[in-house]
Amino acid sequence: MIRVPTHREPTHPGEMLLEEFLKPMGYSQQDLARRIQVPYQRINELVNRRRGVTPATALRLARFFGNSPSFWLNLQLRWDLYHAREAEAEALKKIRPLRVGSSRS
Repeated sequence: MIRVPTHREPTHPGEMLLEEFLKPMGYSQQDLARRIQVPYQRINELVNRRRGVTPATALRLARFFGNSPSFWLNLQLRWDLYHAREAEAEALKKIRPLRVGSSRS
């Protein structure tokens, strides 16, 4: 099981794609786009953090690289939750958690 640090920004799936898959394997963004049959723009925007991984893209990446769609979607989920937590920090502080057996006041 991979341990994910919570004290720093998670790795964007596009950065993971570039640094851990494309570069070591010697593939360009164009090569990957052609091999998984998606527009080059989709891969380029993903690598440059201008787009997230969708379920459809996760299926294609997983098929090509031999891993699971969940791998790619979990990277995206961690990224999204981290940024939502940052954006919602003040609002979340104002929400009182429900306590079982407490009154509704």
